[in-house]
Amino acid sequence: MQWKNSIYDFGTYLQLERGLSPKTIIAYKKDLSKFSAFLEQHHPAIDPLQVGIDHLQAFVYDQAKQMAKTSQARLVSSLKQYFSYLLFENYRDEDPTCLLESPKLSRKLPDSLAIEEIDALIDAIDLSKPEGHRNKAILETLYSCGLRVSELVALQLSDLYFEEGFIKVNGKGNKQRFVPIAASTVREIECYIQYFRSSINIDPKHQNIVFLNRRGRQLTRNMIFTIIKRLGQNIGLKKNISPHTFRHSFATHLLENGADLSAIQQMLGHESITTTEIYLHVDRSHLQKIVTNYHPRNKNTPS
Repeated sequence: MQWKNSIYDFGTYLQLERGLSPKTIIAYKKDLSKFSAFLEQHHPAIDPLQVGIDHLQAFVYDQAKQMAKTSQARLVSSLKQYFSYLLFENYRDEDPTCLLESPKLSRKLPDSLAIEEIDALIDAIDLSKPEGHRNKAILETLYSCGLRVSELVALQLSDLYFEEGFIKVNGKGNKQRFVPIAASTVREIECYIQYFRSSINIDPKHQNIVFLNRRGRQLTRNMIFTIIKRLGQNIGLKKNISPHTFRHSFATHLLENGADLSAIQQMLGHESITTTEIYLHVDRSHLQKIVTNYHPRNKNTPS
């Protein structure tokens, strides 16, 4: 088995079977190309079917000298995905990466906004300007639906199912999900469409895009970032905020109010529940209340 052909086929597998994004596939294939180059230099006779744990550990150790821990973790993930693919295709009957350890990463706790801070940001929007209703609809949608900024700017009119109370979101790896949308947010989007979107000349290529700039074209992620940063400056907010802050706040506030973690996972579009579990840090008092209210040892007994 040749490395070049195998890596190419691996990329096709990631696209068709796993539905990963082109950017992720390129990163994985780049890592595998580094591995094949390393073997070509040190073990030229080794092909993908002959790789053992010793070869893998030597490569990871060699690369770790010039990589941050996050890059090392992705490298190990690439190797694990590749040999999982070889097992899937019955090219191998054992996985040499099962003993390959990934570096321990410190998990950064996400920033979030208090409800009062979100209200202050939205109230700071100047609705006398043509784009005011658009900006308000954007912030309401980010917070109401927990969208990634890439998902927001790609949102299409055909994705809006207002009568059913949902929007369709195209997430990472072209994976679609339906997310509930609040009636108040529906009203803000409809207001934006009436007062801003209907009054501009829309580029034919962007006819179906929901949120547009004054030239009738799709907004960029940088523009959304700029809108939010300026609003934060206007109200004197000390926190470093971005569009993703609203997504964090969406998950945090749902959890604080008793939402099920698996439901939050589904709405955020997380492939793994472990990604969503990062929000468990947000309100220790809330977790304490759950134990106090529901654990049998904490329930009051009649005297």
